[in-house]
Amino acid sequence: MSAKPEHYDLIKKPVITEKATMASEANAVVFQVAMEATKPQIKEAVEAVFGVKVKAVNTTVTKGKTKRFKGRPGERSDRKKAYVTLEEGNTIDVSTRL
Repeated sequence: MSAKPEHYDLIKKPVITEKATMASEANAVVFQVAMEATKPQIKEAVEAVFGVKVKAVNTTVTKGKTKRFKGRPGERSDRKKAYVTLEEGNTIDVSTRL
């Protein structure tokens, strides 16, 4: 399966946090994805782009907070994260760029 341009639109960037690093020990990788992306689309995109077998996809939506930017109230944007669990023997090195 070859990677199509829309696959790159679904997967925005890898999430590199302490929690994501802990998930990687359980053979999972965390990506920020498009809000309209569905689990089957995310699975297909990760398999096509990285050439790995995906076992499961879990998603979370984080609502944007109201914050102050330079003294003015503003709104952070909503974001969707996908926790992608890989089959045994498959790995993705997120320290390299897409």
